[in-house]
Amino acid sequence: MNYRRDHRSSKSALFDGFDNLEEGGLRASSSISNEMKDHDKGKAIESLHDRVAFLKRLTGDIHDEVESHNRLLDRMGNSMDASRGIMSGTMDRFKKVFEKKSSRRMCKLVAGFVVSFIVIYYLFRMLRYVRG
Repeated sequence: MNYRRDHRSSKSALFDGFDNLEEGGLRASSSISNEMKDHDKGKAIESLHDRVAFLKRLTGDIHDEVESHNRLLDRMGNSMDASRGIMSGTMDRFKKVFEKKSSRRMCKLVAGFVVSFIVIYYLFRMLRYVRG
């Protein structure tokens, strides 16, 4: 709806320099001289030139930003692939360790020592806190 209003106003602005339509042709207003028309056209061309230059700068900035984001995403994808490779290697090693029963017992024993160490550490820490 706003487009229609803008479109009508741009039509009226386009034909402002003409009084009326007579006998199928346009008759120029006598108060507007050719020099004024040329000056107005020059101003319009300058305005369009400025707008085009602004749009070129804007699209260039957008292009640079998109390129930098693409490089960042490529680097992040490569990093993710590398970490995925490391994690799959680690998981393969864990699978090999847990396939053997003796290894499974050893892991349980190590896990038990770690858990008991953490429990003892927190108990001593709480005792120090209560006394202090």
